[in-house]
Amino acid sequence: MTWQSPIAPGISWYEASVGERPEYPALDGSTSADVAIIGGGFTGLQAAFNLARLGVSVVLIEGGRFGDGASGRNGGQLGTGQRASPAELEAELGFERSKALFEMAENAKHYLLDFAEQHDIDIEYLPGQLNVSHKRGGESDYRHEAETMAARYGYPHISFMDREETHERVGSTRYHFGVRDTGTGHIHPLKLLVGLARVAAASGARIHEMTPASAIRQAGGKTVIDTPKGTITADRVLIATNAYIGNLEPVTAAHVMPIRSFIGATAPLDRFPQVLPGSEAVADSRFVVRYFRKSRDGRLLFGGREAYTADSPRDISSHIRRQIAEIYPDLGDIEITHGWGGSVGITLPRKPFARDVLPGVTSLAGYSGHGVMLSNYSGKMYADMVAGNARELDLLKELKIPPFPGGASLRKPLLFLALTWYALRDRF
Repeated sequence: MTWQSPIAPGISWYEASVGERPEYPALDGSTSADVAIIGGGFTGLQAAFNLARLGVSVVLIEGGRFGDGASGRNGGQLGTGQRASPAELEAELGFERSKALFEMAENAKHYLLDFAEQHDIDIEYLPGQLNVSHKRGGESDYRHEAETMAARYGYPHISFMDREETHERVGSTRYHFGVRDTGTGHIHPLKLLVGLARVAAASGARIHEMTPASAIRQAGGKTVIDTPKGTITADRVLIATNAYIGNLEPVTAAHVMPIRSFIGATAPLDRFPQVLPGSEAVADSRFVVRYFRKSRDGRLLFGGREAYTADSPRDISSHIRRQIAEIYPDLGDIEITHGWGGSVGITLPRKPFARDVLPGVTSLAGYSGHGVMLSNYSGKMYADMVAGNARELDLLKELKIPPFPGGASLRKPLLFLALTWYALRDRF
């Protein structure tokens, strides 16, 4: 039977198409390790794999099954660079730091694709991404982006698309212009996660599903993690729960906010060859981004919603179909075979959160919808840091990430009001 995530609504097309996958035992009894990891998404499993292959004793726990969180249910788009654009980062941090963060993201992209190839994981990679404008103004910004990326950042893969090319490549007249990025692409994220768990276990990492962490405490110079059937005592701990931090650790919870995002998968578009004829992924210019792409078997995977809350709509498919029809009127009656959602971790400035929240306890989260590449690579960077091989993670630790305003009681209502305001602005 197809698995239904207990922490996220709907059965994803990823889950339905990934085939049989292994189950990993829950932790039963107390144990110890050099490093303990809480969270079995891309960040946690990459850290576990890279630590284990270096001979570090590591144990990882996941509250549900691997893939129940955002790593197994996201839009699958790799993107290029950080979530904030190089121009934004350069204005705030200067060219050198902005360039270093861009190069980190490129390292992340190459690492992910090389990892999948080296370990024979079919991630269904398809090349190409289109970033398009839903408004008529701002064409010069898109032209400038393509020029800047080539001249200042050494990235020649982005080209400006005029109205005609945008209409042709998207297969819709809804967008006015944009840029095409041939140096990136999109993947089947759950296939990557399943393969990553297999590789981590084979490398000697002790990985456990259905094992939630109930508390973190420190005693005798070590950190102790409480679980339903035992404790884990470790010299170091990585918190890699992202949007699912809950009440486990207050510093991360103050800086990383969970928001819901939803995706629908259509039946294969055999009768609509005009839709994304090049099979690129698309992200539009809305603050509440609409993101969509074609799967390898020709389905449209479409994500987005008008206002984010922590709740889920009763009918995901109808909601998504209405948004699809705004862009592709001919698909107004298309069958939505799967509709699902999940929580994404965002930070106030849309930059990753990387911080030592307790002695020996590091938290990595808040990829803000740009995490397929960065979460995988952040896990590797953490392992490199523990092993003393590199300090690339310091680039993220040095970023200034303020907490969300309002404290625990007002944080979510204020976020709801802010995002609803931005959603309204997207319409005009």
